[in-house]
Formats: sequence, C-alpha cells, structure tokens
Amino acid sequence: MVDKNKPQAEKRGGWLSRFAPGVRKIVSRRDTPDNLWVKDPDTGEMLYRVDLEGALWVTPTGRHMRIDAPTRLRFTFDDGEFETIDTPSVPEDPLKFSDGKPYKDRLNAARKAAGRKDTMAIGFGSIDGTEAVVIVQDFTFMGGSLGMAAGEAFIAAAHAAIERKVPLVCFTAAGGARMQEGALSLMQMARTTLAIQELKAEQLPFVVVLTDPTTGGVTASYAMLGDVHLAEPGALIGFAGPRVIEATIREKLPPGFQRAEYLQEKGMVDKVVTRADLPRVLSQILSMLMGGTRRAA
Repeated sequence: MVDKNKPQAEKRGGWLSRFAPGVRKIVSRRDTPDNLWVKDPDTGEMLYRVDLEGALWVTPTGRHMRIDAPTRLRFTFDDGEFETIDTPSVPEDPLKFSDGKPYKDRLNAARKAAGRKDTMAIGFGSIDGTEAVVIVQDFTFMGGSLGMAAGEAFIAAAHAAIERKVPLVCFTAAGGARMQEGALSLMQMARTTLAIQELKAEQLPFVVVLTDPTTGGVTASYAMLGDVHLAEPGALIGFAGPRVIEATIREKLPPGFQRAEYLQEKGMVDKVVTRADLPRVLSQILSMLMGGTRRAA
C-alpha cells in the first residue's frame, strides 16, 4: 500500500533527497559545466576556464586562443560597453547549393550555435578613450568565411564610421571565401575595397588587427588594405596555407613562415601586439591618425 502521507518529492528523490534537503539541487549536473577545464593546445595541461577567461584567453605559454565576436568586442571596448550596430540582411542560399548538406541547413546550424546571423559583429564605443567603430570576424561561424552577409556587414560598418566621423577597426579571422555562395562571395572582395576607399575619401583611419587565422580572399582584400596592420602573437596570416605552398614549390618553408612575428620581420605586419595591450595600442594609433592628442595616462 502506498503511504499517501509520505511526501512525493522524497519518493522520487531516493536516498539523496532524504540525506539532506536541497542536496539534490546543489549537485545537479546543470550546476557543473562540461567545459570547466580547457586543454592547453601546446602543453596538454588542463587550464581552469575562469582563470583563462581572466587572462583574456591567453594560455601560460603565450598562445592567443581563438575567441568569438562578442568576447572580442567586450575585450576591446572600455569596460566592455558598446553600442551594437545591426548587420544587414541578405538573400539566403541564392545558388541553392548543397555539398552533401543543404547550405540553408548549415547556416541554421551555425546560427543556432553562435546566436547571430553570420560571421560579422559590429560595435561602436570607446577604445581606451578613443571612439571607433569595430567590426569583428568570427572564425567560429563557418570558419569566418567571407560571403554576402559578411561583405554587407563590412560596408555597413564603414558607413557607420563615416556617419559618426570615427575610425574603423577590423579584426580579421577567416579561412577564405564561402564556397556555398560561389562568385557572389568573391564579389565581396571588390565591394569591401570600395568601402575602404569611401573611408579614405573622408580621411578616416582604417586599422586592421590580424588574428589567427587570416587567409584566403580576406587576406587578398580588406585585411591588407589598412593604414596600419597589427597582429596577435602567433597568428597564421597568408593567402594559401603552408602545406599547399610546400606542395606547390616542393621546398621546405622556413621556421615560423606565415606567422605574425615572421611577417613583422618581413614588413607585412607593422606590429605584433598582445591581446592585453591591444586597446592601449589601438587608441594611440587611432588618436594619432585622427590628428588628436591622446588623453593623459
């Protein structure tokens, strides 16, 4: 016979609920994140996620790990505060493309994972006291691939900078053009170049921060058209990847080839800057290019 006076919660909870009130809730699986620890890709050491976030996702060995667009914007703007600028909508799947999986399905999956429409995110705010529009390319969204949405977002960011009469800063990260959009994605190389010319006509600075990795059509367009090119330590920067180059020329590439430090040595990058120092360095450069005087430290 079932005891009707016995609390139903105790019946369902078993020994854990009888042990102490509230214990079951405390040890609930949802209170223990699966990603509490992050593996260091260089040493294999397990790093406490909270500590890694506090270090701006830079490991003890100095590796600058890839971060998503919202995190990048928070790290860049003063106190993590900024005005979000919406990215324009574009036709979806204009070629009805499928590579074994419909392009629309890939887009929907990427949007669900990232929580936004496409790879680009735009913000306006102060960087160490200097106002700027910042556009961030997120490698976690389909490899940061350049498509129509990314091109339209870049143009929108340039126009927002012109409207506000402030510099434009672009953080790049991409594996190249988005193959599912074919020639339409390649057209964005020319369209973004024209947007940069509009900035130059207004005498507004365009500064590029190259992050890991920046390759393909992005490198062949707006990533290399800045007034100043900064890069994060260890970032892979190039057009074709090193393995493709080695297979083509049948020669072994020099150590560090296509990495930020090597490219700084060769003059392709102006300065390699750690993530923690980027806001300060960006503010100095932007203030100088705008002809102003940076506020006293």
